[in-house]
Amino acid sequence: MVRTDVLIVGAGPVGLTAALELRRRGIACRVIDKLPAPVPHAKAVGIQPRTFELWDRAGVIDDALDAAVPMRGQLAYVDGEERGRIDLELPADVPYTFAALPQYETERILTEHLERHGTTVERGTELVSFVQDGGGVWSSVLTGSGATRDIRSRYLVGCDGAHSAVRKGLGLTFEGGAFDEEYMLADVEADWSLPAGYGVRSTHIGDDGKPDDLLVCIPLPGRSRYRMSMLVPPELSAAAGPPGRIAHGAQEGARPSLAHIQAVVDRLAPEPATVSAMRWSSVFRISHRIVDRYGDGRVFVAGDAAHIHPPTGAQGMNTGIQDAVNLAWKLALATAGVTAPSLLESYDAERRPVGEEVVGRTVRHATGGGVRADPDDPAALMLREAQLLVGYREGPLTGAPAGVSGAPDSGDRAPDCGGLIGPLATYPVRLFDLLRRGPDHTLLLYGPDAEALDRFGGAVAEVSRRTHGKVSAVALLGPGARVDGTTRVPVWSDGGAQFRRIYRIEGPTGFLVRPDGYLALRFGPDEVTEVSAYLTRVLRT
Repeated sequence: MVRTDVLIVGAGPVGLTAALELRRRGIACRVIDKLPAPVPHAKAVGIQPRTFELWDRAGVIDDALDAAVPMRGQLAYVDGEERGRIDLELPADVPYTFAALPQYETERILTEHLERHGTTVERGTELVSFVQDGGGVWSSVLTGSGATRDIRSRYLVGCDGAHSAVRKGLGLTFEGGAFDEEYMLADVEADWSLPAGYGVRSTHIGDDGKPDDLLVCIPLPGRSRYRMSMLVPPELSAAAGPPGRIAHGAQEGARPSLAHIQAVVDRLAPEPATVSAMRWSSVFRISHRIVDRYGDGRVFVAGDAAHIHPPTGAQGMNTGIQDAVNLAWKLALATAGVTAPSLLESYDAERRPVGEEVVGRTVRHATGGGVRADPDDPAALMLREAQLLVGYREGPLTGAPAGVSGAPDSGDRAPDCGGLIGPLATYPVRLFDLLRRGPDHTLLLYGPDAEALDRFGGAVAEVSRRTHGKVSAVALLGPGARVDGTTRVPVWSDGGAQFRRIYRIEGPTGFLVRPDGYLALRFGPDEVTEVSAYLTRVLRT
């Protein structure tokens, strides 16, 4: 028998993220995957700016940026004529932009970082069954050698995709449906002269006024390399799967040849082009479903095990990664025995509404002409696609709103800013550079001068006492205030007043930043009661 704190089923980006977040907090975990080796296919490609922000906190960002390529926008064509152009532009204070990175590269990077924490994926190992009790979960797994092994864990997390064994074992419902269309997917090079970094969406309108042919191309790292998707021809249509099997993802059967891809490019490419160097291809189908709850007792699901939907806007993997980050910091506290009973329940309360919104929005985009057809304000649409508007203001952990108009508040993402100057280094740093120094909560204090910071003494003492000192603290002083480096808390100057502008500071203000980069609280120097109330919701008294 093997024992561990958390058993994670599935070694895709979501499972690897959950494991990495646990390991960097010192929590023991094992990761199993029934596949004998990673799949070398560029399945999920788009990386949203919010995912980069989370990778920044996890120390993964440098490797990810080295491997990715920018996604600058999309060119839209109808019947061979250009009908629109989307430029993916975000406000200047957002530190990262949109990018493309093949899923196998994402998995490689996360796996390498996980191995640095001493955890290796156990390949060729399949979950057979599990039973939970008041103290943990018994899981039976089948290894590649055919041996059965029992694993005792305190928690079990299913990141095992659309056909999740964990979801089925929990008896969760997975309501939704499937699209009738089938698609071809291929990783190829194209010799056209279209601008680098732009995706292509080209459609043909039939006699009934509706699209009857489609070509979508997403740029990949490499010279003129794209992941292309298109409607499947009749001779490659996949046979219906076993009864009850969800029609989502790659289907069994014949694989498209380069000639199949070229035929569609000949019909729909905005200029004559030849495709070559095909690395892989498949036929796939799309479903849209979501579970009735994200967990039960000591067992949880995340990523495609909890929600599946059209790939429009590259929302799926990124949403799953955020699931994993949200769950992992809560599991880490639960494993340490310091959580309030409601903390793990907040995973479903916070993340399932996000999953429902993403499923609904991607279905709307897939059936209504793509992201461009969304009626939202273009700036808000871009922020939403970047997943920068995801928040938990209505969640059970969120503190009382501060009521500052237009300001980041409890439950919102903690935005980045630059121009922070320390007592020794003469160069400015970013707020995210300070927030990623620890995997726990961060107490962020702002005052026009050192005397104003002293007023937060009660809040600092309460947080330190209730977290047993496991909280990082950073203080920011207003422009022009002296930073002498003599205080216990690291102090930085908001030299360019960026923090004050972005956070709408009107006086001495404190923030408690959650381990996943969201604001738990925004409070004044005398509001120790609010701080204590939040900690009661999160930590065991």
